[in-house]
Amino acid sequence: MLKNRYMPTAISLYINYFIHGMGAIILAQNMDFLTKQLNTDVAGVSYVISALGIGRLLVLFISGVLSDKFGRKPFVFIGMGVYSLFFLGILLSTNVTVAFVFALLAGMANSILDSGTYPALMESFPKSAGTANVIIKAFISAGQFVLPLMIGFFMNNDLYYGYSFIFCMVIFLLNGLFLIKRPFPNHKQQGDGDKERIGETQFKSKPKFWVEGLCLILIGYTATATFYLISVWLPTYGREVGGMSQTASLSLISYYSIGSLLAVFITSYLVKGLVKPVTFVFVYPLISFIALMILWAFPSPAICIIAGIIIGFAAAGGVLQLALTTMSELFPASKGKITGIVYTASSLATFSIPVITGVMSKTSISSIIFFDAMITLFGVLLAVVVNIRYRKVIQKVNEKIVNEEVAVK
Repeated sequence: MLKNRYMPTAISLYINYFIHGMGAIILAQNMDFLTKQLNTDVAGVSYVISALGIGRLLVLFISGVLSDKFGRKPFVFIGMGVYSLFFLGILLSTNVTVAFVFALLAGMANSILDSGTYPALMESFPKSAGTANVIIKAFISAGQFVLPLMIGFFMNNDLYYGYSFIFCMVIFLLNGLFLIKRPFPNHKQQGDGDKERIGETQFKSKPKFWVEGLCLILIGYTATATFYLISVWLPTYGREVGGMSQTASLSLISYYSIGSLLAVFITSYLVKGLVKPVTFVFVYPLISFIALMILWAFPSPAICIIAGIIIGFAAAGGVLQLALTTMSELFPASKGKITGIVYTASSLATFSIPVITGVMSKTSISSIIFFDAMITLFGVLLAVVVNIRYRKVIQKVNEKIVNEEVAVK
């Protein structure tokens, strides 16, 4: 993987997701500042955050289809440019409506980046697509770890909160200049090769899109809902239910990100050949469900920290990326389209979760965590179906491929 000619391109793509990690939580982390700037309340900021999901939903599927047709590189650059408009626009917003429009752009930018980046990485590293996708989550988690520390520094030194937004814009600019001359794989050639390989050796029996395919799409929703809800509401829960101070509660996202980073390194090693990605699609949500129930039943500062690390490990450690890898393995003809379908479900979560939990927050913050646990439990049940079907469809073929690779070595 390290000798791959596309490694510099991949590093640049990963840096984009370091900034995306910040962008995904930057509104929630600056909620107190934004309520004053936009003359609104917490529910109003939650409404603005919901625009991220709407934006993703509006363009994700079509951007995936267009990425299959026109290539990956244009969509990476368009995504970076539109994301930069979001960071600048929020700083200039004076009311909820204007902020909502710019948050909508951020959601669109995220979808456009996804439609170019995930297929490009799978095509750059076809023998380790699962690892390549999971590493994205490491950079997202790194961004989510750094941002609360950055905001805490600004708060403690009475600095302008908008410096975090400006930092993101500058990194996008510098990374874009580096990426201009970097090569991308031929997306059409790669797709044809996949089709030939699939047609000859891939399946014991034909996968059923309306069974395992639909379950994986729904996992795109449940996996995103699990970690997105925590990333938005864990600080508030720690402060209002767990009895933590404001500064300590904000640091919970850093603990959450530490867990996520640990999971990425462990998972990326295991999926190289020891454990199939589809196994993690079941195991990690199960761990998240248990941790969420403990967090809901026994709230305290210590439990909030421990649960934050565990949920970060299990929920934000790459379940969504591994679900996408499994989906692409089962239905490999058009990686851009598959990315669009799975991430459309993901975008529905980023749209609906802030709206639902914003309403719930007016009566009970504690109920939000229980709600998250029930969504995660549904994801566990979906993963059971996927694992059963996966082993019926593809297990013997994988064993054949492994034996052939061993023989070659």
